[in-house]
Amino acid sequence: MIRMLKCCMAVAVLMLSKPLHANSLPDGLQWISNSNEPLFASQDAIFGGTFRTYISSFPQTFRIVGPDSNGRFRSWLLDSRPASVTRHPITNKWVPDIATHWAYGDDEKTVYFRINPSARWSDGKPITTDDYTFVLTLMRSKDIVAPWYNKHYTEQVEDIIKFDDHTFAVVSTTRRNREELMIYANLQPRPAHFYKPKTDKNRDGVDDNFVRYYNFKAEPSAGPYYVDGVKKGKSITFKHVGKSWWGYTNRYYQHRYNVEKIRIKVIRDKDIARQHFEKGNMDSFWLDTPELWHEKSNSEAYKKGYIQKFWGYNQVPIGAGGMWINTSKPYLDNRDIRKGLSHVIDFDGMIKKVLRGDFLRKPNGVGIGQGDYTNSDITAPKFSPELAAKYFAMGGFEKIGDDGIRINSKGDRLSFAVTYSRPYHSPRIAYLKEQAKQAGLELTLNLIDGSSAFKYVLEKKHELSFHNMSSGEIPSYWQYFHSDNANKPQTNNFTNFSSDELDNLITAYRSEFDLEKKKAISRQIQQQVADEAIVIPGYMMTFAREAHWRWMKYPTPAMTRLTEFLFSSGTALDLGTYWIDPKLKKETKSAMKKGKVFKPVTVVDETYKL
Repeated sequence: MIRMLKCCMAVAVLMLSKPLHANSLPDGLQWISNSNEPLFASQDAIFGGTFRTYISSFPQTFRIVGPDSNGRFRSWLLDSRPASVTRHPITNKWVPDIATHWAYGDDEKTVYFRINPSARWSDGKPITTDDYTFVLTLMRSKDIVAPWYNKHYTEQVEDIIKFDDHTFAVVSTTRRNREELMIYANLQPRPAHFYKPKTDKNRDGVDDNFVRYYNFKAEPSAGPYYVDGVKKGKSITFKHVGKSWWGYTNRYYQHRYNVEKIRIKVIRDKDIARQHFEKGNMDSFWLDTPELWHEKSNSEAYKKGYIQKFWGYNQVPIGAGGMWINTSKPYLDNRDIRKGLSHVIDFDGMIKKVLRGDFLRKPNGVGIGQGDYTNSDITAPKFSPELAAKYFAMGGFEKIGDDGIRINSKGDRLSFAVTYSRPYHSPRIAYLKEQAKQAGLELTLNLIDGSSAFKYVLEKKHELSFHNMSSGEIPSYWQYFHSDNANKPQTNNFTNFSSDELDNLITAYRSEFDLEKKKAISRQIQQQVADEAIVIPGYMMTFAREAHWRWMKYPTPAMTRLTEFLFSSGTALDLGTYWIDPKLKKETKSAMKKGKVFKPVTVVDETYKL
């Protein structure tokens, strides 16, 4: 086990007796800057080189909002970019990001921020308060065709107030405890100069043709990388702003994001991508499946030490997911049928027999790992064909047809399609299909390529959808389970379920100030979702598991609590603590030509193993 170095933690507090700007800021604000949290990058990191990876499908848009923007590539364009502040990946405390200082208002609704005066967009323009006030202009506009954002930024954010070019405040519509208030107030700026409408006719400040015009126009980045080159359908290249990137004035960004370019190729078949990696055409490869780790990572390149293996555990909150049941489809609006499904979708058997026991069963379909927000009394439904059969009979499917599949009085067969997006998931779904037959249920496989699958599900065309969602620091329920988002395309209510009782709980959860009461409501919501059997909890991956060429380096220890990927392996930029060692790369390539071998290396980092 690699031990985490312990560091002293301190909070720098700046007391202001006078406002920074006449007739603006309140007196006596306590400005906070957590500037002494432990560092997690390595001073040995080397800047330079091109990191090569892949994605399985080309994104349908470069927009950060609007139709088709909520795909897997979203993390590169939105989730990985700086906000006002960020969570420290070890201590979980708020630390500076774009803002150097922040302060809480006495009204329990307002958070004040001071922007780092060095902050710049990747096109060189300064990041100012105007880029924050523009967030409301953009997110409230109907032109972005994003109802969730329209509603959230209207109902949850009351205002963004400018005091000067580097000082602003975000005001919540309701009083919130500090733990939650910062989550709502911590916004990413949007480059106002980039989105300036072409004509004055766009009175709301957003182009009337926003969706079409910006479909493949990537906005400037506040982070270290920006989109530099695009070969549509083939590749995307990100380029580093350079060693002068403003972020390096922030101690938490030092020695991170070390490669000069990230080149992402589109390779639709994962096995072909693996072959490219083992030929040296990519620098790392995500070994997420048991087959890859246990069977397909033992080629000559591994045995000769050219490629190394890494397995590191994390404690990242687990989001909602597993098998989402679309209650708007025939028979899936019947709770007995859904209950039957929950007892015949054999995730436990899949984990044991198909996934080699590498993964853990998710206790509930809403997610875990968020402290007392999580209802620890909920357990995943047990596989029981007998119990499932009883529920199916109660739901009207009492008879067994000649082919072994249940039928009802109308002669309709008990058959549902499972939509999923990755070919390597096929053996997993096939296992579930075979097990389901024991209760007279037919599952058919509906494989749809990458981003197209998510669009299919967003448009609510699925019956059952096999996918997981990421999670924030506290659970999010409105987008997944409130009736406002049911039976509407481009929303995340994948189950289309709605009930007055659940709506009332979600509304109360969003507005509750008292932290303990809020957590209690969260547990009630999770219990009701479990009782309604609208999301069958699947499995969860609590580790980063990758293969990499020996010239790829990383800190010791490599993992933090929130490290999801050690390298930018086509899925996310993540913490960017890795680097390329040019001497080792030259040495390795020379050794391969000469037939020289190195000792095989497999690193297991258990620092954050649950």
